Order: sequence, then structure tokens, then C-alpha cells
Amino acid sequence: MTGKQRILTALSVRQPDRVPLYIHGINEAPIIGIGRHLTDGLPEPKQFHEMNESEKMKLLDTLFLLHEAFGVDGFTSFEIGHEKPVDESRVEDDWGVIYTRSSHGLPVPTGHPITSVSDLNGYKPPTPKPEHLLLLQMGRERFKGNKALFWLMRGAFVLSWRLAGMSNLMIKMIEDPEFVHRIAAMTLEFNLQMLEHLAEAGLDVLVVEDDIAQTKVPLIAPAHFLEFVNPYNKKIVKRAHDLGLKVVRHSDGNLWKLLDILLETGYDGLNPLEPHANMHLKAVKDYCGDRICLLGNIDCIDLLPDGTPEQVDAAVKQAIDDAGAGGGLIICSSNSLHPGVDPENCIAMFEATKKYGEYR
Repeated sequence: MTGKQRILTALSVRQPDRVPLYIHGINEAPIIGIGRHLTDGLPEPKQFHEMNESEKMKLLDTLFLLHEAFGVDGFTSFEIGHEKPVDESRVEDDWGVIYTRSSHGLPVPTGHPITSVSDLNGYKPPTPKPEHLLLLQMGRERFKGNKALFWLMRGAFVLSWRLAGMSNLMIKMIEDPEFVHRIAAMTLEFNLQMLEHLAEAGLDVLVVEDDIAQTKVPLIAPAHFLEFVNPYNKKIVKRAHDLGLKVVRHSDGNLWKLLDILLETGYDGLNPLEPHANMHLKAVKDYCGDRICLLGNIDCIDLLPDGTPEQVDAAVKQAIDDAGAGGGLIICSSNSLHPGVDPENCIAMFEATKKYGEYR
């Protein structure tokens, strides 16, 4: 099987030739750390915006190379070129949201353009631009159908709170529900337009990235989730399915109180199933059965940064034992491969998936 066939079979909760391997997200430092096993001429780890054009192209080529060298079955892409610098530490996206870079270069939303009805009344949302799909197009040309192409799309909750501010949005759910619905509807219109471009560009799997929980409970009550968030994301799922795409739901945190809703929504996969948030793979598999494919859940908080390759090997074997029977499992980390992970442990995860994942 090709990687694409393997991923799509697992997302149909059927059994491929082996458990697929996937990288949901990966930062510059682990790309460079892993890449040094494969190629020369990589820069010292630094943030992408600090690199010159030659270094950026080398980093991207190494990203593609490690997918090929380690048999990663899916490639993740996302919007690029939609941000402009405000100053040395801040950028602004095409929605008008201001992000401040953390010490690791990760953008943290700190400026919200729609905090009131008057802001909303005068606001003009962006329209999707095909040129922002460059990373997806590069993946399509590089892998030529051999790997499943994934796209990270921000869902209704994340896009809404970035526009309005999280605390403000939660207050408005009680004091001004219409305000919340208007913003969510606006984000939905953008995402549905973007879906058309993505399908035309050859996408295979849409990931609705909409973090909705912390380690113990959801961020909002299930009733508010049902009113203000899930109806909008459900329309994305339906349209994506109409276009022939598979759809994965991504959310960090403890999702148990929302799990039935997510299953009923029709997602094909659920990611990343954090062990630290009580999303233990065997328990989720026992509950969900063959209703959804599970993507996870090799711990990136403690294990991948501070464990040993032998411990990672054992964790992958356990994950496959717990949830691999009959298909419907894709191995990946419990979130992104962030700057704190040990590249040797990432390689151990890649190799163990192939070592233990073959279906006989």
C-alpha cells in the first residue's frame, strides 16, 4: 500500500497492511535535529522567520525528506503567506488578529479585532486565497499521490475567540448570543470557501483544528458547545464529505464530556488523544469501537522530550496493542513535535510504528 492508501483505509476504520504513521505538526528544531541524520548543510535551530531564503528552502526540503526516509504516511500543510509583520515580536494575519511570538517563535493571539457589536458591524472578513495553499501544492508535487495530504483548518471556536478574545467570547455566549453566532457564521463562510480551493488542489484529509478542552474539562459547557460551536463545524464536515474528503477532529485536552457529540457529528478521525488529559488510548478505543479512527497518542509532554528510545518503542507497541486490532489507528504524537522533543525519540517512534504495526 502507499501511504495515502494506508491513511485512507485507517480513516475508514478498516485494516491496512500496517498501522499508518503521521506527523500532525512539527517545529523547526526537531526538523533540523531529525534531518541531521539524513542531510548536510542544515542551519543551527532557529525560528523560521529568522532564517534567510536559502535556509528556509533547506528546512522545507528536509521536512519532505524525513517524511520519505522514515515512511511517514501523511503530510500536513497549512496556510502560509497570510501574515505580515507588525514589529520584531508581532505579526498580523489577514483576519486582523495580532500574534506575539513566544520565546520559541510560536504565535500567541494577543490582539483581537472584534470585541463588540460596533466592531463586528464595521468588519470586513478576508476571502481565501489560493496562493496561501503553497505548502499543500508543494507536498502534492513532491509526493505525487504516495502520501495522504492533510490540511489544518481552524474551526468555529478557535477562529471566533481569536477574533473576539476568549473571555469576551465566553461572556457574550451568555449576554449576547447573537454576537457569537454572527462571528461563527462568518468563520464558517470563510472555511466553506476555503474547502473548495482545497479540494481543487488535491487535498485528501481535512483536519478541523478547534481546541475545546483543557486537561480536566472542556473550556465551555456542553450546552454552549452544542449551540455555538458544533453546528458550524458540522457543516464543514458535511461539505468536506460531499467533496470526497476524510475529516479529522483535532482538540487537545479531556474530551470525554463532548465525545458523544463528536462521534455523532460524523468525523472520520479524532486526534491527538493526550494521555495527560485522561484520553488513554485503550479506554477511548473501547468506548468508540469502530465508529471513528484514533490518531495518537504517543506522549509529547514527558516521554518524547525526556524518555529514552527504548521507552518510546515500548509506548508505541502498547498503543498498537491497545487500539490497533482491526484497523482504525494511526500513530502520531499527542500533539506537535515541538522544540522540546528529543529527535532521537521521534525517530524511535517512527521506527517502532513500522516494527510493530504490520497486520498479519
